[in-house]
Amino acid sequence: MSIKDKIKGSVLGFGTAPLGNMFRDIPEAEAAATVHAAWEHGIRYFDTAPFYGAGLAEIRLGQALAQYKRDDYVISTKVGRLVLDEVISGPQEFGEKGTLFQHGRKNKVINDYSADATLRSIDDSLKRLGTDRLDIVWIHDIAQDFYGDEWLARFEQARTGAFRALTRLRDEGVIKAWGLGVNRVEPLELTMDLEEAKPDGFLLAGRYSMLDHERALQRVMPTALAQGVEIVVGGPYSSGILAGGTHFEYQPASEEIKAKVARMKAVAARHGVSIKAAALQFALANPAVAAVIPGASKPERIAEDKLALAETIPQDFWRELREQGLVSAVAPLPGVR
Repeated sequence: MSIKDKIKGSVLGFGTAPLGNMFRDIPEAEAAATVHAAWEHGIRYFDTAPFYGAGLAEIRLGQALAQYKRDDYVISTKVGRLVLDEVISGPQEFGEKGTLFQHGRKNKVINDYSADATLRSIDDSLKRLGTDRLDIVWIHDIAQDFYGDEWLARFEQARTGAFRALTRLRDEGVIKAWGLGVNRVEPLELTMDLEEAKPDGFLLAGRYSMLDHERALQRVMPTALAQGVEIVVGGPYSSGILAGGTHFEYQPASEEIKAKVARMKAVAARHGVSIKAAALQFALANPAVAAVIPGASKPERIAEDKLALAETIPQDFWRELREQGLVSAVAPLPGVR
């Protein structure tokens, strides 16, 4: 059974990182209303992680979903970033991801990709989510702080720890699927080259968007398609810059990125296209992609995502993006051959 089958064919899911108070302190009522809006708009796949606000997103998601039948929705969460009971006094710092969850819970978060930590993380997530089972488990952020040797040590720990633990849980029917949830393509390339690792899919965040897709397009997507390993695309709006925000890669966008987005928006305006719709539909056009999971922290954003998914985009828009070099000449585009 493919990832697409496991998520009940829901090509539009809900990424819950914003529910962990990413970038801002979100009121409880607003967080709950956003989850309920997703449900009302037919979304049944919810992705979360202990890392998001040091467990806050999982807690909020679990509380909101408690009124619905568990068999009617799919949850994926992550392992590798373990939330401790210890509380820190200073700001939450997460390397290259900075202080994006500074408004989350103050529990200390550590990296641990061992088998024991994997099992502990799953148990903790089940408690925070208030559920008796998880559907998909992603191994989170192996390649964070990529420029150095530490990520390779984390990968090796995961290969001998989390990979094997999750394979066993899948084979025993405890979970339905596992894979990596990362912001870089290199660990996916390494994993697909391994003989002993047989993940069901990957969550690739920010590396297959209109603003950043060349490396994934060259290496990851073709191999994943050949191996039958499906991709869930996270961060289709590139941390918000493609949806009216000001962030790219979790940081304030550079002038270069702002200029590129302005050129894209100018093309979109000429063709009467929403840049948000283009971002979602671009990701889903690749045959290796099973679903896209934009994040949202306000109920109205969910409605915008649904409209964006249904919007009709003329082929001339995509062709002009190609002609201007704003998207790859070989990227699969909706309806364009």
